[in-house]
Amino acid sequence: MDSIDLQGIVAFVHAVEAGSFTGAGERLHVTKSAIGKSVAQLEQRLGVRLLNRTTRSLSPTSEGTSYYEACVRALAEIEAGQALLASRRQIPSGRLRVDVPLAFGRRCVAPVLFGISSRFPDLAIEISFNDRRVDLIEEGIDLAVRMGDLDDSLSLAARRIYAQRSAICAAPDYLERYGRPRSLDDLVHHSVIGYGREGVVRPWTIRNADGHLTSFVPKARLVLGHGEPMLDAALAGCGIAFLPTWLAAESLRRGELEMVLSDCLVENIVVHAVWPVTRALTPKVRVVIDALVEYFSTPPWDAA
Repeated sequence: MDSIDLQGIVAFVHAVEAGSFTGAGERLHVTKSAIGKSVAQLEQRLGVRLLNRTTRSLSPTSEGTSYYEACVRALAEIEAGQALLASRRQIPSGRLRVDVPLAFGRRCVAPVLFGISSRFPDLAIEISFNDRRVDLIEEGIDLAVRMGDLDDSLSLAARRIYAQRSAICAAPDYLERYGRPRSLDDLVHHSVIGYGREGVVRPWTIRNADGHLTSFVPKARLVLGHGEPMLDAALAGCGIAFLPTWLAAESLRRGELEMVLSDCLVENIVVHAVWPVTRALTPKVRVVIDALVEYFSTPPWDAA
């Protein structure tokens, strides 16, 4: 070929990753028909069919799979070259798609991203809030914040940014009415607020009487699938909850909640920033990771 139409290649790669022309169009902010036209022109120029198309699905042919893999490698090299040039300027720019957990993301991560947006006017940030684990590559996400254990995926790079600390808490009026539990066994006589979904209650990581960490599955009377309603329920005197400091610290400081069973906070969940290893660590991604690491090194809610 005398020349290479990168637009057709980019449209093809995103169509394969999104599984549809519609999804690729949403990623690239163009119409479905524009994606289809670009891919058709690419196929015509190459003289080979790259995609199998039906009314409900889209998948690469065997030739399309080989070509997709070659295109991904080539685009990664181009992006790496652009990143090298951009890193010399150190000016984050372009569009950055970030996915964060619902409550933790809104309360703790979004303010950091707002600050970055204010500092870099050439950077456009899209933030999605999910408690499901998105597929970064398939959904075109540049960076995600994940809580808990990481999947053993060779396609993702990760950096630890925070270790969540939690405590067993209850409202003072609840403790006045029902008494203060002295041991985990006492919790069977109390209303417990648990975090869970699809019938599974998440266990608490707490210290036993010997000071060792142990996993405890509470018999919860009230099960909620979101952190902020758990805080609301505890403040309303509905029972005893295991709450992270980023969620409960202000209520503990104001005396609206009290720690029970132990005055010791327990590190129970590790938080990471993750990103696709197939993509160069561009200035726009690096600036967010660095800002998160700095912010979470001394978060205000964990201040002594």
